[in-house]
Amino acid sequence: MRFTRAEIKAKAAEKVHNARNAFTSRAAFIEWVQVPDTALDQHGHKKSGPTWSNEDLDPTPPEKRTWRWWNYVIFYWDLSFGNWTLGSVMVGIGLNWWQAILTIFLSQFISSIAMFFNSRCASVYHIGYPVVGRSVFGMWGAYYFVLARAALAIVWFGVQLYTGSALVGNMLYAVFGHSYLHIPNTIPKSMGITSAGLLAFFLFWLMTLPFTFFRPYQLRKFFWFKAFVMIPAIVGLFIFCMVNTKGRIGLGHLQETTAIHSNGWGWFFVWSLNSGMGNTATLITNQPDIARWSKTKSGAMWSQLFTNPIAVTLSASLGILSTAAINNNWNLQLWNQWDLFDAILNRYWSAGTRTAVFFAAGGWTTSVLGTNIAANMISFGSDCTLLFPRYLTIPRGQFIVLCLGFAICPWKILASASVFTTFLAGYGLFMASVVAIMVCDYWCLTKGNVFIAHLYDGTKDNKHYYYHKGWNVQAIIAYLCGIALPFAGFLGTLGVPVSVAAQDLGHLGWMLSFAIAFVVYYVICLVWPTRNQRLVKEMGLKWEEVSYSEIIAADGTLITTDLEGYPDPQLQHGEVKWTGEIEKDTAGTTLEHADFKHY
Repeated sequence: MRFTRAEIKAKAAEKVHNARNAFTSRAAFIEWVQVPDTALDQHGHKKSGPTWSNEDLDPTPPEKRTWRWWNYVIFYWDLSFGNWTLGSVMVGIGLNWWQAILTIFLSQFISSIAMFFNSRCASVYHIGYPVVGRSVFGMWGAYYFVLARAALAIVWFGVQLYTGSALVGNMLYAVFGHSYLHIPNTIPKSMGITSAGLLAFFLFWLMTLPFTFFRPYQLRKFFWFKAFVMIPAIVGLFIFCMVNTKGRIGLGHLQETTAIHSNGWGWFFVWSLNSGMGNTATLITNQPDIARWSKTKSGAMWSQLFTNPIAVTLSASLGILSTAAINNNWNLQLWNQWDLFDAILNRYWSAGTRTAVFFAAGGWTTSVLGTNIAANMISFGSDCTLLFPRYLTIPRGQFIVLCLGFAICPWKILASASVFTTFLAGYGLFMASVVAIMVCDYWCLTKGNVFIAHLYDGTKDNKHYYYHKGWNVQAIIAYLCGIALPFAGFLGTLGVPVSVAAQDLGHLGWMLSFAIAFVVYYVICLVWPTRNQRLVKEMGLKWEEVSYSEIIAADGTLITTDLEGYPDPQLQHGEVKWTGEIEKDTAGTTLEHADFKHY
């Protein structure tokens, strides 16, 4: 949707007027900050209660489904091609260089398969992760799983802000030279950051700020721009390293696998795969928040299946080769690109070098910025819409996480809490069970049928997703089983004494948690199906049959596409008119005639 300059000016003037008016009284302020109910929420329940929807919780309307398959190819290439240091992580745990590259490709291909299946529901029904969570875990159960992801997003967002600030520091060093490095430091050493570093962090924080005002469907051009500036920066750094060292990579010291693992190669290899998957564990969970903007049902699925593993493997390979060459020839131990930029400046201090490093670091900064937006900021913004739908939209949630990313002081976390960073790396196993249950429910147990209108009805009359007092007990059991076996090994990585067997199970991490949760949930539901699964079977629905039907709200109102995400203009002040024809089934449960005619 495009606006003329006059329309944009009028819209801005209206927002300024509303903001000024909001501070004239308490009632005006509350009205200003509240998010309007949508038609799905207005017609979704008969009783007064919490708000279950807003613009961003509703299905994405057709005019906002702007992402085609090539947009997703660019998006996933942008996310994946910046994994310069992943190869060093693999070498660091004991793999030689070619084993590291092979492991990275296999781990990312497994991740892409999981992303493929977890994208389908959102691509078909155009709903985000919080609403998909309602369909699987229940109207109230979804809150826990959204909170768990939101907490992870806050910390990773702050960590990525700090990573981006290191590259901004390279740019400042290239421009201002030692004047930047010698900025008087007034911050205690125990904080883990200097005044110069804090300046770079604040500048990167300001760079992120404008993007909090946009929803994902509005960022297509930004991700194109990111690819345009990122690829030359990464390839250029690789070419410099090869030319400077005349191709003498010096992989000899990276030829051998760490001896300590020689007696347990099988376990070690699986552990390596799991470590590689930690790179995309959160992205797998976040798929619905990205796929919901797809114009087609498969645009977000096939586009990443090969893009992600190829881009990650290529980027990590360039990182291994480049840093190995520089370390071998300059007698250094560098793996991060920001440290490499500093080393280049220190060794070749000239106007040309400073200019080249400035633009290269700028490309890398854009890469980190885009990754942080896609992997953490968007997901937290989406989570907030479920937690506080009356007051928070995706843009408001994104602004909140930007503030929280500063407030948690990520530099202090990284400087003084190595155990905590290990915890973050292993946290993916808790999300693996979530993904497994969502994939199993959609693909194997409900035949891809999601009853959209019932996802905005939190009353007991919601026969599809109220489950047991709002919680899907079968899913909770499978989730706990999924994290139980690898959990002891996860504690072992944090310094808790555990047995060798527990360590081995912990090394399986994400894959073990996914497999157990998937199998347990499937078996439990075969023996003890949820009410929603029984209804799908009784109705004789075919694969994704519901997706072709009109949306009928709980009170019998037809929700047309022009009402999705917007209030019903026929209702004023949230007054709900019950229009559906009601009867009782033989069990005494309230049913709407429309339920079995439309879905």
